[in-house]
Amino acid sequence: MGAHPFPAGTALPYPRSFLGLLLAGFTLVALPLAAALAYSAWNTERLAEQSRNAVFSAAQAARASRSLVNRIGSIERLAQQVTLLADPVLMDDYARVHRSFKQVSNELSQLPLDSRQLVALDRTVKQEQSLYDQLTATPRKHLDPRAVSAEADQLADNAYEMLAISYLVADREVDRLRSSAEVVQQRLILLVLFSTALALTIALALTRFIARPIAELDASIRQLGGADFARPIRVRGPEDLQYLGERLDWLRRRLVELEAQKNRFLRNVSHELKTPLTALREGAELLNDQVAGPLVPQQRQVVAIMRYNSVKLQRMIEGLLDYQHALHAAASLDLQTVELGALVREAARAHQLAARAKRQHVALDLEPVVVRADPGKLRSVVDNLLGNAVKFAPEGGSISVVARELNGKATLEVIDSGPGVPADERESIFDSFFMGRAKASGRIEGSGLGLAIAREFVEAHGGQIAVVEGGSGGHFRVTLPHEGTSSLGVAA
Repeated sequence: MGAHPFPAGTALPYPRSFLGLLLAGFTLVALPLAAALAYSAWNTERLAEQSRNAVFSAAQAARASRSLVNRIGSIERLAQQVTLLADPVLMDDYARVHRSFKQVSNELSQLPLDSRQLVALDRTVKQEQSLYDQLTATPRKHLDPRAVSAEADQLADNAYEMLAISYLVADREVDRLRSSAEVVQQRLILLVLFSTALALTIALALTRFIARPIAELDASIRQLGGADFARPIRVRGPEDLQYLGERLDWLRRRLVELEAQKNRFLRNVSHELKTPLTALREGAELLNDQVAGPLVPQQRQVVAIMRYNSVKLQRMIEGLLDYQHALHAAASLDLQTVELGALVREAARAHQLAARAKRQHVALDLEPVVVRADPGKLRSVVDNLLGNAVKFAPEGGSISVVARELNGKATLEVIDSGPGVPADERESIFDSFFMGRAKASGRIEGSGLGLAIAREFVEAHGGQIAVVEGGSGGHFRVTLPHEGTSSLGVAA
């Protein structure tokens, strides 16, 4: 029974081992979660980078704006001095501050400023350049100190406006980062939900994929437990589970061989025992009929003992064969819808002659109860219980059979007016070949297998059979579920 690593009907190939299958399944389930984690880390890093850039840009803009304000303050002071005094030293200082202002303005223009900052910066630069051109014009023109002071004041106002705008830009960056963080948070929530749903979907699919060989192993074990040895066992999956399937199929073939050997042994034993037993019984009958001559009373007593024990031995051999057949038959049930009352009524008719011969009264109290059961095996249970009641009930005694619904289950009770079952024998009475202290009212004793067979059949249906305590006679109760379920097919 070789199993291919790429079985027909399988969408994905199995790994070589069951451990590899579990590791592969765990990896597939973890992939969406790992991807979600990586994406979350990337977004978090990107958001942190944006935060660092925004803080750096806002700090640079604020620092450059403050530096620009400081330069304009110096320009304002020097411009007023240059207007009043044509001192070359003051002119050199003014030129140096002008160059510093140009440098700071160039640095500020390189920052990511918004449109308001760019307009204010351009206006401030042009005003500063215009003032510088007026003060350094050649030949020197006459300058109105008040006009220069007013222009310098306006330049300072523009610089302070830029400083205020830089603070607004910082607030704007904070708001933009908050909005970005909210967007990232929403995306991460959606990503977590999607990745979790995807991981669960993959887990469910892999569960069915992984559980398939386990289910096949379970079905194979149930098949063997149900004594179904005809169908070969095949398990698909990793190589180690395929090997287990091969060993189970070997066990199936071995059980088939053992079953065949047992059947041959029983057939041979029955044949070997029946042949001399038949000759013994025939000889006892001939002696009893005095074919070989008249017998004295002591000889007749010996012949009677021989006849009784030969019949008893034959019944025990037949019971043993019937019991082995019953054990084999109990392993497989042909469940059908059975009306319990009709089945009991039919079985009771078969025992009418034996009951009439002992002048026994049989009373049937049958409610319409329907069960799912094997009608042949259930009929054997009823026959054994009725036969047992007829055998142990005294002459002129009574037998009562009740079929009804009790606690949601079908119940069959057989009650007789015989000696009953002693308390210490209520469990042993169902053992094979057990012969209780109570004696049958007839001449021939049983083999002690009828109740054992009845218990095998009842338990095969998932039911119970027991002796009911109380009362003066025998009282047996059979309880069956409405939906018959073989207890042999259920793994412990």
